Amino acid sequence: MGQCGITSSKTVLVFLNLIFWAAAGILCYVGAYVFITYDDYDHFFEDVYTLIPAVTIIAVGALLFIIGLIGCCATVRESSCGLATFAVILLLVFMTEVAVVVLGYIYRAKVEKEVNVSIKKVYDEYNGTNSNAQSRAIDYIQRQLQCCGIHNYSDWQNTHWYEQSKNNSAPISCCKTNVGSCRGSLTHPEDLYQEGCEAMVVKKLKEIMMYVIWTALTFATIQMLGMLCACVVLCRRARDPAYELLITGGTYA
Repeated sequence: MGQCGITSSKTVLVFLNLIFWAAAGILCYVGAYVFITYDDYDHFFEDVYTLIPAVTIIAVGALLFIIGLIGCCATVRESSCGLATFAVILLLVFMTEVAVVVLGYIYRAKVEKEVNVSIKKVYDEYNGTNSNAQSRAIDYIQRQLQCCGIHNYSDWQNTHWYEQSKNNSAPISCCKTNVGSCRGSLTHPEDLYQEGCEAMVVKKLKEIMMYVIWTALTFATIQMLGMLCACVVLCRRARDPAYELLITGGTYA
């Protein structure tokens, strides 16, 4: 039964190491996705510390690739030292991913407050030209998230751009994609997106944080299983002299 338990644990461990390699790629992808998305929304969320979970998850992804290599070699070669190193590193990575989850929840809670503070300032700096970073950011989110204004399209009436343009309209980026004749006129509000961008930006940023949190939780669970399997193999070897002799090719005295 002892030999059977070890063999099963080793089989699971090898399979988990293959999963770790796949997980390394997925974690790096999620981290890169957060970076790219943050770049699109950084005008509305100025706290760069929000990227800490993304940086951490990319580092964990790179480390998981190395862990998978160590785990496979240690399992195949029956190396007690290798398996112990594997289990310790997994424990450290597990603790790191728990920290990522905690940080994700902390920054997810801060998103709404940060956006509320910064979004009005960004809209006030809109001038409708591509050379203006705030203008590009607003036009992008209004098209991408299908929203208009801070709370709704009428918010454009309180902006400097509206006062200067004097054409009683919102930017073209507020126009619904299925209305070809739309020019942003506020006299035809049915042609404009009805949702405000503040709520949509908050929703998007919270979704991104949830991707990070669930990814970290999922792979933390898998790593816990890897640690348990490594510990089972190590404990069996320590308690079963017959198994040690079988591996080393020795005989009983």
